[in-house]
Amino acid sequence: MNELDERYTTSEDAIIESFFLLSREKDFEKISVADVVKKSGIVRSTFYNHYENVPALIAAAEDRTIDDIFKLMESFHPKDDHQLCHSYFLAICNYTRENHFLASILHSPRGDSFLEKAMMMFHRYVAEASEGGSVTIKNKQLFSYMIASTIGLTLGILHKWTAEHCETPAEEIADILTRIFLNGILPFMEGGLDS
Repeated sequence: MNELDERYTTSEDAIIESFFLLSREKDFEKISVADVVKKSGIVRSTFYNHYENVPALIAAAEDRTIDDIFKLMESFHPKDDHQLCHSYFLAICNYTRENHFLASILHSPRGDSFLEKAMMMFHRYVAEASEGGSVTIKNKQLFSYMIASTIGLTLGILHKWTAEHCETPAEEIADILTRIFLNGILPFMEGGLDS
């Protein structure tokens, strides 16, 4: 990576990180370009070199959030291990609690489109992982619906948890998600989904 590329990436990271910080202070729909410029310490032209406007920045923040969750997912290798699953879901809960933008987007008018974008990405990831793994899938349509329901259920629990301002300890939410995974989708994956 040359110096120009590195500066571009550094500026982009500063813009998105500033946006995430600002989303802790005010509704993300009310964040202006001037707010981001001031918080990130960049000049206005640098902002416009990266994003056309704040809605474009919001879309990039959504993509970054989904990418962060995807990276957490890549580290998870599903198996019947309560502690491993609990650690994974606890990491997802902690990320959700710490990323105020994620909590905000889940409860905003953009929430439906964000959830749809996240569902599509997660579903694609799980489908690709299952094709290259040791899982035997005899009924791909059933498997597809099981994955969609598990993802939707997980996002639904995170939505409820953030709506309640994360009052329930993250460990309890991770335990609920772990039990759902171990008793819900994993038996179908191990059974090969032959029905």
